[in-house]
Amino acid sequence: MIAALWDRLRLFNIGELVRHPGRTVMSMAVMAVSAALLVAVLSISGSVTGSVDRLTKGLAGTAALEVTGITDAGFEQALLPAIAATPGVSAAVPMVRSALGAGPDRALLIGADTSIAALGSDLAGPMSGFTNKLITTPNGVLVGAAMGYREGDTLPIGTGTATVAGVLDAETTDRLNGGHVVAAPLGLAQRLTDRVGKLDSVQIIAAPETDIGELRAALTTVVDGRAVVAEPSLRTAQAGGAIQIMRYSTLMSSAAALIVSAFLIYNAMSMAVAQRRPTLSLLRAIGGQRGPMVRDLLVEASLLGLIGGVLGAGIGVLMGRFAIGRLPAAIVQSVEARTEFLVPNYAVPVAILACVLATVLAAGIAARQVYKVAPVEALAPVEASDAASTGSALRWAALITGLGLAALAVTVAVLDLGRLSLAAISTSFTAAVLLCFAATGPIVRAAAGIARWFGAPGALGATTLERAPRRVWATAMTVMIGVAAVVALGGASRNMVDAATASFQNLGDTDLYVSPSPVEQFPTGPILPPELADRVAAVPGVEQVRPAQMAFATVGSGRVMLQGYPPSGDDARLGAVDPAVIDRMSRGEGVVITRDVARSLGVGAGEEITLPTPTGARTTPVLQVIPYFTAVSGVVMMDLDQMREWYQRPGETILSVQFAPGADPDAVRAAVRAVVPEQIHVDAGATMVAAISASVEQGAAMSGMILWIVVLVATVALLNTLMLSVLERRRELGVLRAMGTNRKFLLRSVLAEAAGIGVVGAVIGLVIGAAVQYLATVAIGHAMTIDIVYQASPMLVLYGAVALGLALLGSIPPALRAARMPIVAALAVD
Repeated sequence: MIAALWDRLRLFNIGELVRHPGRTVMSMAVMAVSAALLVAVLSISGSVTGSVDRLTKGLAGTAALEVTGITDAGFEQALLPAIAATPGVSAAVPMVRSALGAGPDRALLIGADTSIAALGSDLAGPMSGFTNKLITTPNGVLVGAAMGYREGDTLPIGTGTATVAGVLDAETTDRLNGGHVVAAPLGLAQRLTDRVGKLDSVQIIAAPETDIGELRAALTTVVDGRAVVAEPSLRTAQAGGAIQIMRYSTLMSSAAALIVSAFLIYNAMSMAVAQRRPTLSLLRAIGGQRGPMVRDLLVEASLLGLIGGVLGAGIGVLMGRFAIGRLPAAIVQSVEARTEFLVPNYAVPVAILACVLATVLAAGIAARQVYKVAPVEALAPVEASDAASTGSALRWAALITGLGLAALAVTVAVLDLGRLSLAAISTSFTAAVLLCFAATGPIVRAAAGIARWFGAPGALGATTLERAPRRVWATAMTVMIGVAAVVALGGASRNMVDAATASFQNLGDTDLYVSPSPVEQFPTGPILPPELADRVAAVPGVEQVRPAQMAFATVGSGRVMLQGYPPSGDDARLGAVDPAVIDRMSRGEGVVITRDVARSLGVGAGEEITLPTPTGARTTPVLQVIPYFTAVSGVVMMDLDQMREWYQRPGETILSVQFAPGADPDAVRAAVRAVVPEQIHVDAGATMVAAISASVEQGAAMSGMILWIVVLVATVALLNTLMLSVLERRRELGVLRAMGTNRKFLLRSVLAEAAGIGVVGAVIGLVIGAAVQYLATVAIGHAMTIDIVYQASPMLVLYGAVALGLALLGSIPPALRAARMPIVAALAVD
């Protein structure tokens, strides 16, 4: 039986693929593009979460739970004895974890004592093996191979310097921040980072047969809100949240490419079956069953998807490696680990499976329209048979389902469901395809009517269109999706960028910002030198210096950004907060939170919120819930002194500097730069606004690039479909040429056919794109917790025209093929 199956596939399916290399290559190419996009997108998000997961597992070893600091200030080491004495704790391993440097030089400092040996982690063995060197070397530390240091070198850490006592081999430290790691004795790490008596983490090894849930509850009681007790994987989950928005938008764009590719496969398989009708009718006449024929066709389609997916997966890995180095700095900064390029185990299989499923589904629909006809009817042209028409029941089902999904999309977009609101975008596209399927007849008539505008050649093209309603619908959908995706998602992204930039424009009113972080990153630390604010304030020409502090903090299972200000009504950084609320916040009467924080915690203005802090749980009123661009995390604003007290973070992480009236800006800036240490950044307010805008643009650019790839896929789809149409009508075109029809007439006929499909698809795409853009704008506003104004820019029409132009380029090769086809070859029998 297997031999018979192979013979059928080899003779009737694989043989056909080999005999039509152009169609085969085209089909595999579009599936390869779809697979490449999916692998690239999954690799980007997987690299962020995978890097954190590798570091977490490399340090945690056999630990079942981890007690972590709420912010990077950590918690009091005095908690350690109580943690270790908790029933069910076999060992409690204290650690200090601190980021060193920034950008490509970013590394992680790990401080631990001899108890780390109990973890059996990637770092436990090396630290135990180098114990003697660490003891005998003054300020001795171990460095990863990627750091570029040699034994005996000195390196700056925090407020002092350390000496390299040993270099860990690459194999040992590969899972530890990609080799960018510095390991030090716990006391030394605390002294160098000026955090004596502080811990960032305690890894918990549970005693045998201990119930982890009960142990977690007991530890939570012990820390009493001063630290977070969770599984080590919490860090990975938080890293995934930081990139969730980008992952969803890029996956949505990649899915559009896959849908366009599926339409192409549908057309290709429909044409392939049409060309094989004589063979299929003969097989049916001699007793062949429909089931094996359908299965063979599905196997053929799955081979196209499988080969295309495998080829595309390799390309996607290269694309992901290229893109990972261009992630917005704010996303990279928000996670503890260096983002190393990793291809998740599921990325390639998921992409290949998606391609195979898309091709099998498309081929299954194509097979259905052919094999429902009788054997005698199979000898007739496929598009002339009843199989090409759509039953009224199916059209009504598509119409009802499409209207239902459209209503669902509107509901999901309007309701404030946070990031779940983004589901309205994909739902609306699905509804649009179903509604267009219900309107196949009007779409075909419109395409034929447009083709007739081109005179006699157009009339011939219109006749061809009317004979192939399903092919016309499927091809118009490829153009529609390409145009609609560019208009809707591109327009919504532009609205989001404009709204985000406008919300931060008030930051440009400040003359200078002084921070240890570059302007494209959040100023979350380290803390500025304590005397720096006074030195800057003493610079001639400086009228006012306002300190502020920012830090990431764990609240529940998620993270928020704490922002502490000395509240003032004229502080540009508090532009979204009501003046009356600013006055109350300055008196420490409560906090201001963003919409996503309010949603996740289920609180609103006037209600109370409980925040875990190193000084214990703090319950305080919510003074106001504000819109605020929160692509990475939500925000909690409070009085600066209150933040310093609650979170034990004295000092500030950023200074805003205002010049005195009439002062020379260049001279004052140079004077400020002279009193600020070299490693600390001094940037103009306008520079900060430009950097924030560029980061938002950078995040949206990746999705935009994928959208234009979708348009290129639609171009290939139109080319392939029209080329197959020309091949299918080869004898018809040959007869026309034999009757005296010139080449120019046939060329114009094919171009008119393409114009009819392209214009109808583009017009529908513009209408649907504008509607989906509105829904996307509302949904993204909920996801980003910012008020976004819908603006249907005239540029969208230009985008649609460009997308249509690219799609129509696909009609040129088949038109030339039709015009240049030799008469004798065209009249030859296959």
